[in-house]
Amino acid sequence: MKKPIGIIGGSGLYAAEGLEPRQEHRLSTPFGNPADAYLETEHAGRSVFFLPRHARGHRLLPSEINHPANIFGFKKLGVECVVAFTAVGSLREEIAPRDILLPDQYIDRTKRNHTFFGNGLVAHVPFGDPVCPVLHRQLAEAAQRVALQATDGPKIHTGGTYVNIEGPTFSTRAESNLYRAWGCDVVGMTSLPEAKLCREAQLPYAAIALVTDYDCWHESEEAVSAALVAENVKANLDFARSLLLELIPRLEGPWSKAVTGALQGAVMTAPDQIPATLRSKLAPLL
Repeated sequence: MKKPIGIIGGSGLYAAEGLEPRQEHRLSTPFGNPADAYLETEHAGRSVFFLPRHARGHRLLPSEINHPANIFGFKKLGVECVVAFTAVGSLREEIAPRDILLPDQYIDRTKRNHTFFGNGLVAHVPFGDPVCPVLHRQLAEAAQRVALQATDGPKIHTGGTYVNIEGPTFSTRAESNLYRAWGCDVVGMTSLPEAKLCREAQLPYAAIALVTDYDCWHESEEAVSAALVAENVKANLDFARSLLLELIPRLEGPWSKAVTGALQGAVMTAPDQIPATLRSKLAPLL
């Protein structure tokens, strides 16, 4: 039987609609409590654990999300990969609102240190290709199939650079144009920490970016606002649900060894110097 998969819902996607519900799992982790209970669901005979990153009812700011607890919880639940939905602003004319982009690169503009390590254990995990290429390819194939079947389905952009800002305010016009000059394609507030922590947890990760607006660089388009973001996410929810139903039964490894073996050679601390309490705390990872 295939191992379960993890799904992270973003803005507007707070429930696993269309999937058969089973039970909720409220977990505690060494890093605190995850955003909400993990909803265990099933589709096509496969278990899925769904987590809304902002909590049901959208109660958490991007900077309030406990990403380490969220990803550690997935690791404890035994998922084999994690797929995330995230709302983004477009930094490119050709990437229009209500399109879908599947990022494969990131730039980190956050102010936090997104890692499971420290406090006596040093590890440096390779992150040159932050998205599992196998998972990314399967996600792109599923998205293209669903888009072809849909009436007036969204345009799918495979690959692109996601710049992750701290938030919760949107970018200034100067910042937006700076990110464009850097070659970034979309801007968001949540996906990069998940990608980093999934890599440390040796979990394949890929994101589905729902384009909601043109950020603020595009002076002839409507200015970005929370209302506009919510409206355009809502317009893409049917596609997001259809994509999940198409994707879940088909996701299958073997995954990239760069992901599943990310900790090999990454730990720098001498084994006899790692505190026993830390070994116990990080046992699901190590």
